[in-house]
Amino acid sequence: MALVRWEPFREIDALQRQMNRIFDELIPLTERRADLSFLPAAELEETPEALLLKIELPGMEPKDLDIQVTAEAVSVSGERKSESQTESDGMKRTEFRYGKFQRVIPLPVRIRNTEAKAEYKNGILHLTLPKAEEEKNRVVKVSVS
Repeated sequence: MALVRWEPFREIDALQRQMNRIFDELIPLTERRADLSFLPAAELEETPEALLLKIELPGMEPKDLDIQVTAEAVSVSGERKSESQTESDGMKRTEFRYGKFQRVIPLPVRIRNTEAKAEYKNGILHLTLPKAEEEKNRVVKVSVS
């Protein structure tokens, strides 16, 4: 039997390439941008009537957000502009992230995108996405033999 050297980093690289390919397919070619600076954190909760999506966008103004909702996904994009300040000693250090962003979140069920509601409060975007009727009432009876 021949010994084969195991290279875990090669497997991790292969997995990363596969994941990148999957996410690249979610964003249409026309919307891809090389200058995206960050991805905001998101949280998705499912209730019997709707999907509740929260996206963390501190320091943003609602007018600077572009929210697009389809029956299968939500796209949120915008730009956080940097504040121009001059320091008296000539040095400035920042850990804030500025620039353009886009986040496309695929949804686990179909929704009624015409009835989506958004609220922006304390740096958190709250989206209420009502489920489509066929998803809300989907109950499957399983018989036991």
